[in-house]
Amino acid sequence: MKRLSVFMVLSSLCALIAVQASAQTYPNHSVSIVVPYPAGGSVDGVARIVTQKLNETLGQHFIVDNRAGGAGGIVGANYVAKAAADGYTLLLTASIHVITPFLNKSVPYDVVKDFTPITLIASTPLLVSTSPNVPTNNLKDFFDLVRSNPDKYTFGTSSFGSAGHLATELLKRDAGLDTLVIAYKGASPALNDLMGGQIQLMVDPMLSSLPLAQGKAIKALAITSAKRSPAAPEIPTVAEAGMTGFEFVSWYGLWAPKNLPPELIVRLQSEVARIVAMPDVKERLLTLGFEPIGSSTEDFTKYIASEMDKNGKIIRDAKIKSE
Repeated sequence: MKRLSVFMVLSSLCALIAVQASAQTYPNHSVSIVVPYPAGGSVDGVARIVTQKLNETLGQHFIVDNRAGGAGGIVGANYVAKAAADGYTLLLTASIHVITPFLNKSVPYDVVKDFTPITLIASTPLLVSTSPNVPTNNLKDFFDLVRSNPDKYTFGTSSFGSAGHLATELLKRDAGLDTLVIAYKGASPALNDLMGGQIQLMVDPMLSSLPLAQGKAIKALAITSAKRSPAAPEIPTVAEAGMTGFEFVSWYGLWAPKNLPPELIVRLQSEVARIVAMPDVKERLLTLGFEPIGSSTEDFTKYIASEMDKNGKIIRDAKIKSE
């Protein structure tokens, strides 16, 4: 019995030493940072900024792996959920990751139990925009136009259950509107229809929509943060349009499969937090409309829980049905 106990202790110590050694040499081959969306969007943009710096600090091992498919990034997220918990397959995605289960009952994973949260990387306000041919330049007057002729106006969103979708529903609720919202399959077709006047309102991350607003292809009405954004200080907040206390952001985080060893969690969290605090990275993110965060794993875990509570309530209040 004593021999068995000694053997078990030694085995445990060997396993611990192996894990620690693995963390010290990590990474020693390619690491896939899975982005469950096509290249070119806001999630992909954040991933490429982080990946570039990881390759500079931890060696040329990190690659962005775009695995698009399924509403809410289900295909890419499921790939990560089923991967080995060795730090070589990671998920970088947006807040829609924790919203999708409220709207799609066939999601093949549990967003809490099947993933290891690592860090909250950044957040960004959303830009509320309208078509250039709509005769108003502010959100309050826009809502007055919609109330005067509701059948004339249609809203759009980049995808069903996205941050933009929920922010749109919040705007409708606070403005007392009952307007049709069309869910597109991506930001590009929705923004194209906004530019062409087929839809009259869209709420979308600043990375994809601000350049169009600055080029006058769409008309910016407001941003959804509590304060004006340094990237576009001329654009007022939704709260300034009379909706006191309105605030909604899209956020971006890093996850691994469940049961990632604690040593690797610490290694990845500390490295990504250090990266987003670098002056050049911070400046680049701020220019694109992002607020760098780099939270602790504990804070990210708590944030996920609070966001799920908040977004679940929005979905229930708006009576958004599953696809």
